[in-house]
Amino acid sequence: MSKAVRARLRALVCRVRASRGDAGMVTSEYAMGIVAAVAFAVILYQVVTSGTVTAELEAIVKRALSAST
Repeated sequence: MSKAVRARLRALVCRVRASRGDAGMVTSEYAMGIVAAVAFAVILYQVVTSGTVTAELEAIVKRALSAST
């Protein structure tokens, strides 16, 4: 490649990089997002498997299955 072509290509790449800005997350942000999602899933699992919620869900299912059409 000639020097002129390389210089134009380099300028184009620099312009594209500058226009993109910071559009994505970095690895630490992904890690924090995963930790938050797992924590939310654990809390949701504990709520859904608690005695009160389980009894209410069973009652709803029983009413739905015994309903006459």
